Amino acid sequence: MTAHTDAIPFDSAFAQDLHARYAQLREAGPVHRLISDSGLPVWVLTRYSDARAMLTDPRLSKDAQAIFRLILDRFASESERQDSEDGRFAGAGFDMHMLNMDPPDHTRLRKLVVQAFTARRIEALRPRIEQISDELLTAMAGEAEVDFLDAFAFPLPIRVICELLGIDESRRDDFRHWTNQLLDDIDGEASAQAAREMAQYLTELLAAKRQHPADDLLTALIEVSEDEDRLSETELISMVFLLLVAGHETTVNLIGNGVLALLTHPDQFAALRANPELVDGAVEEMLRFDGPLMHATFRFTTEPITVGDTVIPAGEFVWAGLAAANRDPEKFPEPEAFDITRDSHGHLAFGHGVHFCLGAPLARREAQIALRGLLAHFPDLQLATAPENLSRRNSSLIHGLQALPVRLTPRA
Repeated sequence: MTAHTDAIPFDSAFAQDLHARYAQLREAGPVHRLISDSGLPVWVLTRYSDARAMLTDPRLSKDAQAIFRLILDRFASESERQDSEDGRFAGAGFDMHMLNMDPPDHTRLRKLVVQAFTARRIEALRPRIEQISDELLTAMAGEAEVDFLDAFAFPLPIRVICELLGIDESRRDDFRHWTNQLLDDIDGEASAQAAREMAQYLTELLAAKRQHPADDLLTALIEVSEDEDRLSETELISMVFLLLVAGHETTVNLIGNGVLALLTHPDQFAALRANPELVDGAVEEMLRFDGPLMHATFRFTTEPITVGDTVIPAGEFVWAGLAAANRDPEKFPEPEAFDITRDSHGHLAFGHGVHFCLGAPLARREAQIALRGLLAHFPDLQLATAPENLSRRNSSLIHGLQALPVRLTPRA
């Protein structure tokens, strides 16, 4: 069947009912044309094999500067194009990171960051992650009901990434505000202001870290930037921005969505309580069933690409529908069933190919520790509201909850 060519609004109603909407599109055809909240037309691939292939297709580019020029050429007014030429649309300089680049630039940046973001450094964090998790869960014990996101799912990863980078954790509320403004579909000026504030903070932070180096990831990145094949100052700021934002947003929503899945599938929660050794597999199923991203970030076609019976022309924006692909019955039988014992490996929650999430091992480790701690402290945790009362964030990228009220019934 030829996919629909009429553009479908990708709006807040779509995001609130994401899996049902994606299931309808996936059944109707492998590729569909959507209109994002920002007004950009984008093709979304809904089936696993197509989405996975797209994530490694060299005909699809992630070059942020080329994407910006494409948007200006196709959708901006003459005055907006002039403003861009005059430098008034320069932005905060956060786009020069590896997620927004193609090889060989991506290869160079990832190689440099991997030198600092080592497996040894991540594994060394395990005792500290366990300690932070226990502290947060212990603090929750005195309450009858809490917002699980505020009390646990947000503070755990932001504290971890701040300690990993060597950033003052007292600014965590600022980070949450900035990233919500930047990633959610809200007022453009508010997003621009958040970008300016965050850019100023990161610039000052780098200057201070150069004066007072320490045994942390930020110092390691600065030292990398001073080597022969260095990161430029803009690349360094962009990379710290990426690590800080991705380092907590993905994990916040992995934990939040995953705990919601357990609470709305009590048989699976009971199975996990009975056998905590299932935790690692449960995390993978959480990622498949209700992952933290709706789709991969923007790519654009550098030449026409055929998907099924549809030809996507050159110069078109494309999303790999990660949430749709992870529920494709051709890859995962009975995909609407949440089953912590299933083999969920191969899911696309962290992407695929050269842009596979660098922080995936850290996110997995945090989620595994979080689940084990939750089972020990609150084995009888319950939702404090009906599932239909929960709302999703108004974002065209992040798949997460606005709040997750839970009732605490700790073990006596």
